[in-house]
Amino acid sequence: MEGDIRVINDRIVVTFYGFPESMNIRNYYKNLSAKLISEGVDPRIPWLYNFKLDFRFK
Repeated sequence: MEGDIRVINDRIVVTFYGFPESMNIRNYYKNLSAKLISEGVDPRIPWLYNFKLDFRFK
């Protein structure tokens, strides 16, 4: 498994390459910000300069 981290606008984008589908965690992290907002949780991370996290799997 490999990955990279980039800052795009107000997000820290973590991209995983070759992530094993057998771990079945993609659904937990896909659209994480929207899931947090729907639960009434602010998706910004104060100690990361209020960036939001975005996970991508390729």
